[in-house]
Amino acid sequence: MGRVEAICVSEKTGVQKTPVPRARLRAGFGIEGDAHAGDWHRQVSLLSASDIAEARLRLPDIADGAFAENLVLSGVDFSRLTVGARLRLGTSVVLRITQIGKECHTPCRIGQLTGDCIMPRLGRFASVEEGGEIAAGDPVELLG
Repeated sequence: MGRVEAICVSEKTGVQKTPVPRARLRAGFGIEGDAHAGDWHRQVSLLSASDIAEARLRLPDIADGAFAENLVLSGVDFSRLTVGARLRLGTSVVLRITQIGKECHTPCRIGQLTGDCIMPRLGRFASVEEGGEIAAGDPVELLG
């Protein structure tokens, strides 16, 4: 079973996100208070804690949210997070993976700030199927 290591939000797009201890996710919308929430397929962005740790070997000052990710997850095999895969976070939130990676305009603001944005290569994007509250430390389960 995986774990939510960090939850990050921002009021604007194209900027680094700030870690928060908990968040409310709404079905069909995303994370309340986050700029990427709305009626589209990339409501929530995810990165693996191990991918961020690897980036920190080159960029030691990288904080959670630096790549504009909403959720940092550990103990989850991201190779299994294909389009259509579903995850349960905490006791009630269910996400469905809608996109792997993204096309990034060059040079993007995050890339300028970090030196190397891993989101276009390694990120996952999801829509919220079932809403609720999550907190850092909550369990993450890949649903069959």
